[in-house]
Amino acid sequence: MMDTFAPKDNLDDIAYHKAVRTYAEQPVSSEDDRYFTKDQVANTIGSLNNNKAPGTDSITGNIYKQVFNTVPTFVTALYNGCLKQGIFPTIWKEAKIIPCIKPGQEKSTEVTKYRPISLLNYGGKVLEKLLINRINLHATSTGYLTKNQYGFRPQTSPIDAVLAL
Repeated sequence: MMDTFAPKDNLDDIAYHKAVRTYAEQPVSSEDDRYFTKDQVANTIGSLNNNKAPGTDSITGNIYKQVFNTVPTFVTALYNGCLKQGIFPTIWKEAKIIPCIKPGQEKSTEVTKYRPISLLNYGGKVLEKLLINRINLHATSTGYLTKNQYGFRPQTSPIDAVLAL
């Protein structure tokens, strides 16, 4: 059944894709790569919902928060190591996929009648949010986003765009 939902990845890339992949694998070092602080990690972990289902590692939000409260320096160093090495650990990329049938399609066996729910590991959720916060801060503080950009920006929504119009 998984072959139907997740077809095999074709790694026969053209030269351009190989060059982009090689370039992306090179470590980057800039002044913007400041380490995450304990407070940033604490705020990020604290902002995530405890009631989300755990990923493949079965570690819940409550457990992760208890680990951080016990050894905050270690957890912060873990995320700073990821930042310094430019890696997103493979285990945090794994997801538990649960196919859910779309409403009204309960009797169908067609794959298009399902939508996948991906349960991600909590550690990856934290790293992703730390990076998103860093990217958003950089994009807004440097003026890369115009004031007319409403999608995916914190504290804005499509309703704000309609009101501005």
